[in-house]
Amino acid sequence: MTDISIIIINYNSADYTINCIKSLLQYTSPKLSCEYFIVDNGSKKDSYLTLKKYIDSISTSTPIELIRSNINTGFGSGNMIGAQKATGKYLAFINNDTILESDCLTVLKDFMDQNTDAGVCAPQSFTQDKKILPTIDHFASLQREFFGRKFLETVNSKKYPKRKRLYTNPQRAQFVAGSFMFFRADNFNTVGGFDTNIFLYYEETDICKRLAKIGKSAYLVPNAMFIHYHGASTEKSVMIKTELKISLLYVIKKHYGIIPFYILLTYLQIRYFFSSIVKPKYWPLFYTLFLQAPLTRSLKHKQQIAIIDI
Repeated sequence: MTDISIIIINYNSADYTINCIKSLLQYTSPKLSCEYFIVDNGSKKDSYLTLKKYIDSISTSTPIELIRSNINTGFGSGNMIGAQKATGKYLAFINNDTILESDCLTVLKDFMDQNTDAGVCAPQSFTQDKKILPTIDHFASLQREFFGRKFLETVNSKKYPKRKRLYTNPQRAQFVAGSFMFFRADNFNTVGGFDTNIFLYYEETDICKRLAKIGKSAYLVPNAMFIHYHGASTEKSVMIKTELKISLLYVIKKHYGIIPFYILLTYLQIRYFFSSIVKPKYWPLFYTLFLQAPLTRSLKHKQQIAIIDI
């Protein structure tokens, strides 16, 4: 069996993807048997062809397959395209705007081999300036939305470990960031993988919530480290902010029920009604919330098929 199946999504950012692959090939131990599935998620022609040219030129014994989707399917669905082909004992879902500077995958595999309660783990994330980026987080919930992370970490640090602390030992958490998730494949498959109803955001909290229901935990493994060009693959906009709220409300309804959903929805409706008066650019976000943030308003339903003639 292959040790690790590595899945990376490219979306109009071939240079980041190429640098990510280069760092993985450079630092990953040859003792590990790995396979790569690079999913091009409906990129423009230039980005796809740049990536294809690079992959075709690589001289390596490690299998690297480029899979082209003619439509942007989003984070979860894009990763599931690669996951369906994976044969590894472990699955590493790695953002393309990341690079390694050490043998991260061996450290994660060794940790998972030794800790059978772990369903997923992640390395410690840093910015390109070597500043710490939060790798662990707390489940989306009414408590987190109303009181904030700092309050929860102050009143119950055992349940809500500090996100911005530099840990020296493995730290169990509610979920780990989606920029680098290392799953036990059996557990990933048991819970059904990523929820493809979600186009972007909150995929990690959703799948880790489902892992917790089968008794599997999420861990930060601080001895493994990587650089994340945080946000480089997604431009910020009101559309993206709207997508975030759609995903948040979907996850709240899915895991906590209709009453918490309506409590949070009402709060967000009031908040963004007044925000949109001060900043009219928020009117589309308020309107989506007024409609109760249906999945039909997601960017997923605004994607167009782009077939590339090669």
